This record gives sequence, structure tokens and C-alpha cells, in this order.
Amino acid sequence: MKWHAAWVGALASAVLTVVTSTMASSAASAEVRIVGDPGGEVSSYIRRFQDIRASGERVVIDGPCLSACTLLTGLIPRDRICVTSRAVLGFHAASYYDDTSRSLVPTRRGSRLVMQLYPAPIRNWIERHGGLTPRLIQLRGRELAALYHTCR
Repeated sequence: MKWHAAWVGALASAVLTVVTSTMASSAASAEVRIVGDPGGEVSSYIRRFQDIRASGERVVIDGPCLSACTLLTGLIPRDRICVTSRAVLGFHAASYYDDTSRSLVPTRRGSRLVMQLYPAPIRNWIERHGGLTPRLIQLRGRELAALYHTCR
């Protein structure tokens, strides 16, 4: 799985995560607020979201959640995710860094693996919007609010 290691490494270079955790008065009311997350290395996001799922924390999407950040949609129960009016989910094809060309190269196999993690409504939305390509597609506004609870 040479492509996977390269892909993961390339995504890691893009990480500039802005995820803040806010603890309320009890652990049951803890939340993670995403205010601007460009994504990054897929396996670290999978681990992070598995930990959040196990903790019982709620996720508030309050800004851009792009690339690997969007994996939360398949790893956190839908009833523990809410979106604000500023929420945006941004999807694109998986890619790996090619040392020879020194560029990111889309990978169909990687994109298929990522698609398997998304819940059916997200997969359907992605397919209706042309599938995963190198171009970022954004789910926001009414379309996003139709899939997730609005934060109160």
C-alpha cells in the first residue's frame, strides 16, 4: 500500500486544524466545536472521531470542515452532530503525493475507501454533485441543514 503511505503523508502536510473542545458542566454535555478545519492525515482524523464517538461528546460544526474533517459524518452518530449557519462540509478526491512529479495525484482507490466511510445521505449528495474529484465541492446552507440538526 505504497500509495496509502504517500497519500497519508501528503494530507498530513495540509494540516492546520482548528478544533476546540468546550467542556460544559458535565461530561455528558461536552462538545467539540469545529470552526475552521482544512483536513489532513486521514488516519489521525479517524482516531480522533472514534475517540469523540466513544466519549459521548457532541460535535458542533460552526465553520468550514474540509477534506478529512468530513469523515466525522460517518464516525459520529448523526444525532450528536449539529450545524450552524456558518457550517460547510467540503469534499474532494483522495490523493497522494508523488515524489517524481512533486504534486498531489488523485487516487480512485483511496476515494472509494473514503466514500465507504460516509453515510448514505452524504454519499448520495456527493454523487449528485459529480462525485469525488480534485475539485472541492461544498455542502452548506439548506442542503446541509436538511441532513443534520441545526444547533440551538
